[in-house]
Amino acid sequence: MSVVALCASSAAAQRIETANVLDDDAVQVMAAQWTQGSARRTIPPRMAEEFRWPVARALALLGVVESIDAEGLDPADYHPQDLREAMAGGPGVRLDNVAGAIFTWLAQDLRDGRTPDDARRSYLMDDPDAERLPIGPLMERALVTGDMAGVLASLNPVLPDYAALRDALAATPADDTERRDAIRANMDRWRWLPRDLGGIHLMVNVPEYRLRLTVNGQVLRNYRTIVGQPGRNATPQLSEMVEGVIFNPTWTVPQSIVVGEGLGRRVLNNPNWARARGYVATRGANGRVNVVQSPGPGNALGAMKLDMPNPHAIFLHDTPSKQLFDNDMRALSHGCIRVQDAMELAVVLNLLGQGVSAEEALSISASGQYTRVPLSMPVPVYIAYFTMGLDENGSLVEFDDIYDRDAPVVASLGRPSQRQLLLASR
Repeated sequence: MSVVALCASSAAAQRIETANVLDDDAVQVMAAQWTQGSARRTIPPRMAEEFRWPVARALALLGVVESIDAEGLDPADYHPQDLREAMAGGPGVRLDNVAGAIFTWLAQDLRDGRTPDDARRSYLMDDPDAERLPIGPLMERALVTGDMAGVLASLNPVLPDYAALRDALAATPADDTERRDAIRANMDRWRWLPRDLGGIHLMVNVPEYRLRLTVNGQVLRNYRTIVGQPGRNATPQLSEMVEGVIFNPTWTVPQSIVVGEGLGRRVLNNPNWARARGYVATRGANGRVNVVQSPGPGNALGAMKLDMPNPHAIFLHDTPSKQLFDNDMRALSHGCIRVQDAMELAVVLNLLGQGVSAEEALSISASGQYTRVPLSMPVPVYIAYFTMGLDENGSLVEFDDIYDRDAPVVASLGRPSQRQLLLASR
């Protein structure tokens, strides 16, 4: 099946409306929590700290803690000895507090990641999992079913990349700490992303210089990319929504280039040079110089850009300098993502997002006129940073850490957790 045909059928499938029942709503109609020594059914509490922990359930939780290193986490962070001591004292407030806290920490780290925000360099993503997967319903389900391991495992990322990293960690000797650290760091990065990325989504892996378009779990297309230069132009980790496709875009030049690189002065002082390249400069009442480049074959954004409004002015676009895609090292931009075969991507996204037909998109592009085509179904895009992952052939490979972002993640994972238990007695 061709790319266009597959997109058309996938887009049609996306029109089926569904209504999901949220976990925090469903908690009101679920079976009551199981209480040791009693068959009495009660309305389950909503707050995690209100749950009662039988010893049998705490023992299952201990089993998860002791094996959590398989997920790249450190069992010592979850106070296994404190849990054993609380279990020895039998059911009661102490065990409830200890087991509840440990379950909460495990669930939070598996759902959101163990790495603190200050170690996630240039991390600007929105992860809605805390709202989608609240701790209370998870804990209740674990206590009701007794499937402590299964409930917590349900928080793991579901994409093949995470599974490949997990397998690689199991196969890597304990004394190969450098490789194990790299694997654990990249496993945790998957937790920084939403567990559900969307049936249709774009994923840029910056160190790989690669963009993937995924439809219903299948990678439909791979595109080479050019990303930001190391330093102040480094591309951030970002999640946004593509709301439209702009054909024949204008380019409002950032002030970092207008002033910092002297483009504004050059445009004002060399009108013939500026006219040949489509630059128009205006000076405001406050003296600020603004430069806009008109659509055309020399426009820095090429023939299209994806309209993904964000305060960081980061977006995906075409480029007239297509020869640069042949470079192995492609950290060359001012921060935005340049995409190879960008017009194909524009056509495909219009089909998937129910914008215009392929024929209309090509006609609009050929007109040379600035045109924004809105997508009826916005498409999420994730700009991520993985230094280890599956390449386009499905092999687990390492990518250069072009922005030196691995070290703070590895360091944070290597430091003991500072979380403390509040040890109450019966």
